[in-house]
Amino acid sequence: MTRLTGSAPWLVLVSMVMMLAGCASIMTPYSISEAEIERHLTDAVEAFDRQQLQSGSPLSLSLDDADITLGPDGRDVAVIDVRGQVALNALMTRLPVDLALKVEGAPVYDSEEKAVYIRRLRLLESSVESPFFRGDLAPVTEAVMRSVAQMLETMPVYRLDESDFSQRMFGMVPMDIRVAPGRLEFVMADR
Repeated sequence: MTRLTGSAPWLVLVSMVMMLAGCASIMTPYSISEAEIERHLTDAVEAFDRQQLQSGSPLSLSLDDADITLGPDGRDVAVIDVRGQVALNALMTRLPVDLALKVEGAPVYDSEEKAVYIRRLRLLESSVESPFFRGDLAPVTEAVMRSVAQMLETMPVYRLDESDFSQRMFGMVPMDIRVAPGRLEFVMADR
C-alpha cells in the first residue's frame, strides 16, 4: 500500500470537496418562477399562432396578458388567467373575438419531452365578447375552452433549456416537479 505524502492528501481532499460541491449543486432543487412561465407561455402561443397561419388555418390567436399563479392556497395547482383574442380570417375579413379565461390545472413534468405541461384543466371563469355575436355565448365559451385545453395539453408552458449545463443535467436524471407558492421546483423522482 502506498502512502500519500506532502501535498497529495490535500489535493485529494480538495478534489473530493469540489466533486461533492458539484454534485450538491446539481441535486439542489432548480426552480422556475411564475414570471418565467408567463414569458414562456406567451412565446409558445406566438409560435403556435405562426404555425397555425403557416399551415393555412383561418384562426389566429394572440395573448394580451397571461398571469400564472402557482400553488394558491397551498394547493398543487397552477391558475392561468389569460386575456387575448381569437380571430377567424375568412373572405378577406377578420372576425375577432375577445376572450378572458381563468383555468386551473396540475403542472406535470414530461421527462421525455423535458417539458412542463398543464393537465386536468378546469374552467374557473370565462368571458367572450364579439361585436358579431349576440345572445348566449356559452357554446362559444365551451368551444374556446376545449381549444385552450387541447392547446395546453400539447404545448408546454416551460421547456428545459438544453444549452444550459444545469438544466441539461436535470434532464438526464429522473426528475419530477413540485408546486410551491410562486414557483415550480424540479426534484428527484421517487422511482
